[in-house]
Amino acid sequence: MEKKNIAILFGGNSTEHEVSLQSAKNVIGAIDKEKYEITLIGIDKDGQWYLCDNEDFLVNEHNPKEIKLKHTEISVVLQQGKVEQQLLCFGKTNFTKNIDVVFPILHGAYGEDGTVQGLLKLANLPFVGPSLLGSAIGMDKDVTKRLLRDAGIPTAKCLTYKKWEQDKIDFTTAVEELGLPIFVKPANLGSSVGINKVRNEEEFCKAIQEAFAFDSKILLEEFIQGQEIECAVLGNEAPKASILGAVIPQQDFYSYDAKYIDDKGAKLQIPAELSSELTYRMQNLAKKAFQVLCCEGMARVDFFLTKESAIYINEINTIPGFTAISMYPKLWEYSGIAYKDLIDKLIQLALERYQREEAIQKKYF
Repeated sequence: MEKKNIAILFGGNSTEHEVSLQSAKNVIGAIDKEKYEITLIGIDKDGQWYLCDNEDFLVNEHNPKEIKLKHTEISVVLQQGKVEQQLLCFGKTNFTKNIDVVFPILHGAYGEDGTVQGLLKLANLPFVGPSLLGSAIGMDKDVTKRLLRDAGIPTAKCLTYKKWEQDKIDFTTAVEELGLPIFVKPANLGSSVGINKVRNEEEFCKAIQEAFAFDSKILLEEFIQGQEIECAVLGNEAPKASILGAVIPQQDFYSYDAKYIDDKGAKLQIPAELSSELTYRMQNLAKKAFQVLCCEGMARVDFFLTKESAIYINEINTIPGFTAISMYPKLWEYSGIAYKDLIDKLIQLALERYQREEAIQKKYF
């Protein structure tokens, strides 16, 4: 059987660029090379796309703080509307490449927010993970919360402000509405970038400035005292939920460093020590949230569980981390799906969705 060519798309013009490089390294190492040909497309911090060497595409690959994309002399763009030879490559000589499926491992803006997903749809390419709508919803914490509340799914109370409303943000009002401490978050970032837990007005004002440095919309969110539980979801129309894992931060909260830099920043407990009844409830809530938020392929749903067994969904991550310490692949591994098989399943789900959408389109054109 002829191998399918899988384009791994990684890096990106995002504050989570380095996380993407780590995730890509792990996916590339695990993917079944006997089944798939690999094409590496690295995106630098300026948004330029490059065709990378499969064996030598990173600098400082073993240092999460210093890891970098290695530039090449071959830049690439996608041809729109093509069914083959979609990748145009420009270097000393120009050539094209055929792509069968794209695996975007792009975290944050311009990769996880629907931007790239829309581009890939225009290029007529199947791709792993949620489509344009699910990606955009999952990235925007404000819209996510509104849809969850409308579906009757508990989530932490919050106040939302746009940049032009900054002079309306008042510490006293926020405390009256949300209590203390308060989390201040950019609305459209992941990996805990730009998030601060504040306990007084001075910290509050600094956190507002920092959050607005990353996004034009921010959230002030109540603090939920509870255990952090994560669930991996896999599938299209009939998603499945993994066993649950508990995150036990060794810092003040589950920060960027704890997630990706410091392997001692948090302890992961897999499976989480929960009753079968609680596990069942949270798995069902994870699948419901996945569908309410228009997700497909994959997502990681993050919960807070209080001592009174109240469950709140914190957020959904539509391109979860695939680093060496990331929960998504670990949860599936403990659920019986090995890393290599998980990647294969995600590729097959991408092809299934593409074929379904293509069949509908052919009825009208």
